[in-house]
Amino acid sequence: MDTERSEAAARAIWTAWSGHHLIDALPEACRPATIAEGYEIQAALASLAGAEPAGWKIAATSTAGQKHIGVDGPLAGRLWRSKLHRSGTALPAGHLHMAVVEAEFAFRLGEDLPGGDGDYGVDAVMDAVAALHPAIEIPDSRFRDFTVVGAAQLIADNGCTEYCVLGPEAPAAWRDVDLPAHPVVVTIDGEEAATGTGANALGDPRLALTWLANDRVRHGVPLAAGDTVITGTCIVPAPIRHAKHVTADFGALGAVEVALASF
Repeated sequence: MDTERSEAAARAIWTAWSGHHLIDALPEACRPATIAEGYEIQAALASLAGAEPAGWKIAATSTAGQKHIGVDGPLAGRLWRSKLHRSGTALPAGHLHMAVVEAEFAFRLGEDLPGGDGDYGVDAVMDAVAALHPAIEIPDSRFRDFTVVGAAQLIADNGCTEYCVLGPEAPAAWRDVDLPAHPVVVTIDGEEAATGTGANALGDPRLALTWLANDRVRHGVPLAAGDTVITGTCIVPAPIRHAKHVTADFGALGAVEVALASF
């Protein structure tokens, strides 16, 4: 995709995002036809928005999630520093279209993963991890019906990214925890709303992180020290329209919470 087309697509998405309105699809003249073109637009979007990079998110990490949005594998989106928040923060929510919340494992890298001979294995990727955090993601899309636009446009839309809220660093013993089996409980306004486990994120959050590390190398934007990566929802996304407060409890690994302004 040439620069003019990718920048035109990025402008269309950013205009919708910053203006809090929805579009049916990108204009045909600049609509991405491939995954690679989607990532070109995603990069142009970050540049247009003046976004300081903070890391990455992984979308569609469960079979059910992939079927829901009509894709056949996970997608990557960029985390922007302006969209990354500490536990306990209050966030405006009136503009949210999707209006759901997800509970996710977040890894913070302590070393670069630039690629080399062959794909990374899980052990090599985990050796580069400095810390684990419980996280809440509040995704969103600029497409009126994000279930029908396809993978390339969803990637161009930054993988349906809006807010990410990080809890405190988990105790160092997290490395000995069975993350796929580890339970997560989400409470909304004092009522249990959803439960799940790490297995919902590509079978294991560590596998999800490894997928991303290799995928980013293939697309020429490798993971780097300091990146925060949220690895996919552990729960079926829970509705939050009219909600005021959300907590995701990861048990011995900690908890994370966010307050929501009125819809």
